[in-house]
Amino acid sequence: MSAKIVNITLLLIIGIIFWNYAFSRLNYESQGFSVFLEFKYKFIFGFFITIMISIFSLICSLIIGSLLAMGQKSRFLPLHYFTKIFIEIIRGTPLIVQVYLFFYVVGTALDINNRYLMGVLIMATFSGAYVAEIIRGGIDSIDKTQIESAKALGFTNFQKYRYIILPQVIKRVMPPLAGQFASLIKDSSLLSIIAVNEFTKNVQEVDSITFTPIENYAVLAVGYILLTYPISHLSKKLEKRFSYGD
Repeated sequence: MSAKIVNITLLLIIGIIFWNYAFSRLNYESQGFSVFLEFKYKFIFGFFITIMISIFSLICSLIIGSLLAMGQKSRFLPLHYFTKIFIEIIRGTPLIVQVYLFFYVVGTALDINNRYLMGVLIMATFSGAYVAEIIRGGIDSIDKTQIESAKALGFTNFQKYRYIILPQVIKRVMPPLAGQFASLIKDSSLLSIIAVNEFTKNVQEVDSITFTPIENYAVLAVGYILLTYPISHLSKKLEKRFSYGD
């Protein structure tokens, strides 16, 4: 048996002992899996909605982030400063504030009443600002001598990006993008405050009926682990694969 397995087993035993002691101090009567079995369809529906919102938000955030990154590189000064200020505002304010402002102010102004559509737009805008910085950092990491060599060879601006910058940027930004997607999934839980029936909202509704918070939020925790762990694992794999030090 390897040392890694021994350490993991030891940690699990310690964790089980600790939680048993903690529960004994609470005098809490657990309902076990009966709550999950009774409301499984509501849990599964919320889980599915979270997946769909996350996927569409990711696609839109990649588009928004790419446009914002291009705007930061633009020589047209109004566009350059607008994108920089926009990114700083989005990254500098809490997501919960943006959820309220975008839904009740922007959504009302544009006459968008669909909470799910607004949820995707809010998450895409929020994540897009971070994606923009990831892409910008990837572009800035390209050695300037490569850019100068492309100019010396007579490459057009399109050819410079197509054959020199983009192939390297894609490799460098894939690991942090995978990490950003994992954060996006967890952040989507805040959409519950505008009554989007995603995973967190449905768990809260079940808890208001059953008054079994530990069982309900344990389901919530396990659900998010199932969603984010594969992405976190993929992120680590990508970091190793695309590491330039290897």
